[in-house]
Amino acid sequence: MSAPVQPLALNPDRLLPADPATRAVARELLAEVADTPIISPHGHVPAEWLAQDVSFADPTSLLLTPDHYTNRLLHSLGGVELEQLGVPVGSELSAQQSRAAFRLLCEHWHLLAGTPVQTWFTEVFHDVFGVRVRPSAATADAIYDQIDAALHTPQFTARALYERFNIAVLATTDDPCSDLAAHRALAADSDWNGRVIPTFRPDAYLEPARPGWRELTKALGRAADQDVSTYAGHVEAMRRRRAFFKACGAVSSDHSHADAGTQRLEDAEAEVLYARALAGRIDSADAARLRRHMVNDQARLAVDDGLVMTLHPAVYRNHDSGAFTRYGADVGGDIPTAVEFTRALQPLLDAYGNADGFHLIPFTMDETVYSRELAPLAGWYRAVYVGVPWWFIDEPDAIIRFREATTGSATFYKTSGFIDDTRAFCSIPARHGIARRCDAGFLARLVVEHRLGLDEAAAVARDLVDAIPRRAFKLD
Repeated sequence: MSAPVQPLALNPDRLLPADPATRAVARELLAEVADTPIISPHGHVPAEWLAQDVSFADPTSLLLTPDHYTNRLLHSLGGVELEQLGVPVGSELSAQQSRAAFRLLCEHWHLLAGTPVQTWFTEVFHDVFGVRVRPSAATADAIYDQIDAALHTPQFTARALYERFNIAVLATTDDPCSDLAAHRALAADSDWNGRVIPTFRPDAYLEPARPGWRELTKALGRAADQDVSTYAGHVEAMRRRRAFFKACGAVSSDHSHADAGTQRLEDAEAEVLYARALAGRIDSADAARLRRHMVNDQARLAVDDGLVMTLHPAVYRNHDSGAFTRYGADVGGDIPTAVEFTRALQPLLDAYGNADGFHLIPFTMDETVYSRELAPLAGWYRAVYVGVPWWFIDEPDAIIRFREATTGSATFYKTSGFIDDTRAFCSIPARHGIARRCDAGFLARLVVEHRLGLDEAAAVARDLVDAIPRRAFKLD
């Protein structure tokens, strides 16, 4: 006998504190921000979707294929192969394959219990598509059909969803050589009133030991119309491309490397190592030294051009080499490693940490550094804002732990505002809503412990979703 169909419901007090008195205060604080527009200053939704106001082909290609958070769990839990989910993005699935992929999500739903993935999907299904039955093998086809029918209506095009989600700012992540055609098209579109901004992402161009780095460097030179045969030329090419991005609306650059190192070299040594890299004769140790110098120079450029610098090191990229060979990067096979910031960032912060207008937002997936390193750094250097939990630690409990670890040394006001970091467009409201609920619960505890007045907590709650991210990312 098959299991009975269960309802899908959202409790209005979800994620709020269990203690009744604290919960009552959290409700008041949540009401302060429930309808505040979303600021999303770091994410991976393609600008082309909004420039073209696309209609989404099917539930799988919109909700499942781009979401590596979900794909990695399905891969680990049930032996699901990523190609069954349409990975890599851009693979073509037939209607039958799309439905089969969605069934895999629903059939494994019970195994996702307690995860942020299930929490996000529950809100997406319930609030965005009006689904009222819990995903399972028995309900998979009905849910698929309901969502598929919605996607073929004008209310579910990319722009309609952007407006419905009440998004004030949406940042994308873009290659330094991109012509940003979609962003320029949006800026020129008189029918578009939203704000979608690019983000300068130069990681690959700062890794001299990376396969293909020389070809990337040549491409950078062509895009910048700059001779890059010398390191000084490479820096100038970066300066020009950063200026182009800023002219197209960018407010930040984004950086991820094996460590947070920023030690400078002597200019002559940097030129020598760069020449070796161009010749394909640099070893891994010297490549790392040159990369740290390059990252430091990105900060120097940021002091000049005003782009906020976000830094999220210490991820072992493509840990499963077989999956990387089959599917490429960014499919869920990245694993966090331990990281050290205090010594690694000292050369950068010693030079620029109190420079006028420079903002550095370090993120981590290593929670041990919040109270020991990142919060004290933000509590001294004017430039430093602590990045909120994201990626592997953006679950509700980790958000609370983050506030507990950082508020005392860094204050609420030297943090970044919530970062959804998502390719799953429809999950943006759910992710921001969860963060707002967690912050409301944390602030409510401070109120009932008589550490904050209710009016003070309400002011902080409002600032966490508006003034704080606007200040950290220079969005005004």
